[in-house]
Amino acid sequence: MTDSHGVVVRVPATSANLGPGFDSLGLALDLYDEVEAEISGSPGVRIAVEGQGAGELDEGEGHLVVKTMRTTFDRMGFAQPDGIALRCRNRIPHARGLGSSSAAICAGILAARALARGRGAGDLPDAEVFALATELEGHPDNVAPCLAGGLTIAWTHQSGAASMVKLTPHEDVRPVVLIPDFRLSTEEARGLLPKDVPHADAAANAGRAALLVAALTQRPEPDLLLAATEDRLHQGYRAPAMPHTAELVRRLREAGVPAVVSGAGPTVLALTTQETKDLIAPEVGTDWHIQPMNVDPLGAYVRFPETR
Repeated sequence: MTDSHGVVVRVPATSANLGPGFDSLGLALDLYDEVEAEISGSPGVRIAVEGQGAGELDEGEGHLVVKTMRTTFDRMGFAQPDGIALRCRNRIPHARGLGSSSAAICAGILAARALARGRGAGDLPDAEVFALATELEGHPDNVAPCLAGGLTIAWTHQSGAASMVKLTPHEDVRPVVLIPDFRLSTEEARGLLPKDVPHADAAANAGRAALLVAALTQRPEPDLLLAATEDRLHQGYRAPAMPHTAELVRRLREAGVPAVVSGAGPTVLALTTQETKDLIAPEVGTDWHIQPMNVDPLGAYVRFPETR
């Protein structure tokens, strides 16, 4: 499909929140979606989807990557092309709390930027890429690790602008994701959150989130990671929508595994070390796919086909 005028974008899966870091912490994982995009000489949108979402996703203007590309072209002042062709190789599970929507948004922005740049359009600096991704996704902690890789801390200023800092987790921290067959929409999970929380819970999470940054970036200690991943702000409130996830998190933590809900769920993320990685399997039934992963250090990656 792709010719010399096309672009290939690879974007990683992500896990946001990491327990106490609600709407602030995120981790990039080495599971990737890949999007090939080109401006086509034929009018209309042509989309081929392989893997996750094949046969389910919109194959026209309603596709999230296409909508994001259109928005990016407008933001850059680039005339909307009549034709767009995409090939999406999706490996990130949908509606599981692993950032599939964030990945699609980041891929769409970066693909459109690269295509427009190649045709003489003005630039869209990296800071504006992050701002636009945050605007479209709604939360900076979801797009920050996808764009930057590694461990990210994201926050929103009083003005509404978002910022992020990238850190490098210690190499001994090994994420393991436990993916169920069932799905849960982010909107449904977020709708269960109360407008107000007890001051004591907010204070506890602030301390745990700070501790978690230290626990992830220095040589990890299982007891420290377990304490640092305790959450009081969101996981308990969301448990009624995913009781199997809540129960698995409880069992793993009782066994000494630092386990949390990945993003809005229902996937479970375990931040394992050499001491705890073998404690997972005995607590997990056949309804969960256990997938060890590495932290992706680079984030979204753009290349042009002729450089293969």
